[in-house]
Order: sequence, then structure tokens, then C-alpha cells
Amino acid sequence: MDNSSIRRLGWSLVVTLIIFVAEVIGGLLSHSLALLSDAGHVLTDAFALGLSLIALLIMRRPSDYKATYGYQRIGLLAALINGISLVVIAIFIFIEAYKRFHAPPEINSSVMLSIAAIGLLGNLVMAWILGHKHHDLNMKSAWLHVLGDTVSSAGVIMAGLIISFTGWVLADTIASAIVGCMIIIGGTRVIKEALWILLDLSPMGFHAEDLAKSIAEISEVRNVHDVHIWSIGHGIPAFSAHVQVYDQKISEADAIRKEIEHMLSDQGIKHAVIQMECADCCNNEIYCSVNTDNSHLGHHH
Repeated sequence: MDNSSIRRLGWSLVVTLIIFVAEVIGGLLSHSLALLSDAGHVLTDAFALGLSLIALLIMRRPSDYKATYGYQRIGLLAALINGISLVVIAIFIFIEAYKRFHAPPEINSSVMLSIAAIGLLGNLVMAWILGHKHHDLNMKSAWLHVLGDTVSSAGVIMAGLIISFTGWVLADTIASAIVGCMIIIGGTRVIKEALWILLDLSPMGFHAEDLAKSIAEISEVRNVHDVHIWSIGHGIPAFSAHVQVYDQKISEADAIRKEIEHMLSDQGIKHAVIQMECADCCNNEIYCSVNTDNSHLGHHH
């Protein structure tokens, strides 16, 4: 992870804290739930950005005996926590919106509009600082926090304009509920992506059986089994398999291994562990007699 990502997160965190203080003061003065809801979302933004910043610093550490794959999944853990925080804050917004729907308070629309405009400007600045193309789920989750807050600030402004021109104070409650819906959608998406990797499920776009069949089509390959595909981190797929070949020199088998690794690399899998096995050397072993007619996939230990 380069230093630019760390700098972008640091500046975004500073802007977020300024917006949070402004919106809390403005929400209390104007009695606007939408503005306070946005402030709550901004608080989770500050938490998310701080957590992402810490995760990036840890992820820069090289692999060692404690973490032979490196510390990529620290960022995934941060993304998961960020996603859960989004869902939690959305639930609190829904609860407060329900209460205010039955007893809407008086709203000072001028204060509400002024603070919301400042919040929108700040969020646009943060969105520009962070950018929108991210290969790291941790950075993506932080950007989703900021994006959701940008849209919610726009919603608060719209509600303020409606209240200012029509006096319909329920617009504030409705705007806060819409903000809550957007927050929970973004949060659940991040949670799903983080859990998908943490549970070692197959990366999106890859199918273990299809990969095994492609390897088995190589003329020198007799059988493929114990096929696994997972993600070390976001966008870092890994692959392992046992490949049976006919009895041959080690140099010849190594050439086959390199051919397999090249094929996997063309499909985006840069980290592969291929265990070469001699199919003709173990005809009398129980392992071979049991697995001769088995399919390419699965455990056969």
C-alpha cells in the first residue's frame, strides 16, 4: 500500500471531524433529526477512516513467521467492522425516525440548510481526496462511508428546502429514513465482501471445477485433485492443487508445473501452489486404488 493512500485517509479524517462537530451543533440548534442522523453517520465515517488508516499502517508490514501471507486481512477486518458500524447507525436512525414520525418537532430550516451545505461541501472534498477506484476492500469501505454521507447531506438539504418553502416538517424524518436505507445497503455490501474472503470462499469470477478441467486438459496431466481456491486479501486470489503426471524426470514435471502456473497467471491468479505427483509410481498403494475413478475435486486423504 503506497503512502498516498495513507495521506488521503489522514486528510479525510481531519475534514470528517470538522464536519461532525459542525453538524452536531447545527442539529441541536435546529432540532433536525436528518442533520443529527447525518452527524451520526459522519461519526462512523471518522471511526471508519481512523480504523482504515491504522489497518493500512499494519498492512505495510512485511510477512514474517507470525503471518507468512502478510497482514492483508487486517484491512478486511477493518472493512468488516466498518460495515457493521454502518448497519448499527442505520438502525438507530430508523428508531429515532419512527419516534419523530408520530411527534415531529419544530425545525429551524435556515440553520439546517446552512450546516447541511457545509457538510455536503466537506463530503465532496473527501470523496475527491479518496477517489473512487479501489482495489483494496478496506479503502473501498472507507470511500463508501464518505459516499453515503455525501448523498445523505444532499438529502438533508432537500428536506431543509421543503421545510423552508412548505413548512412540512415530516420531510426531515423522511429524509433521515432514506439516509438510513442507503447506509444499510452500503454496509451490508461491505460485510458480504469481507466475510466472503474471511470465510475462504472462492473469489468472485473463479470456479474450482473449471480450473481443474483446464489443468486436466494438458496432455501430460493424468489427474487433478485436492483443488482449492481462496483469497489471501481483497483482489489477491490463491490456488493450490495436486497434479498427477506420468513417470518422468523432475525437470520435465517442473516444466508442466510452470505451464500450469502460467495458465493460472493469465486468469489473474498469481499465487499458486502445485504439488506434482507420479501417477505410475504408486499403483500398489491404497491411495491410488481408491482414487483412480474419482473426480478431479475434493479431499482424498
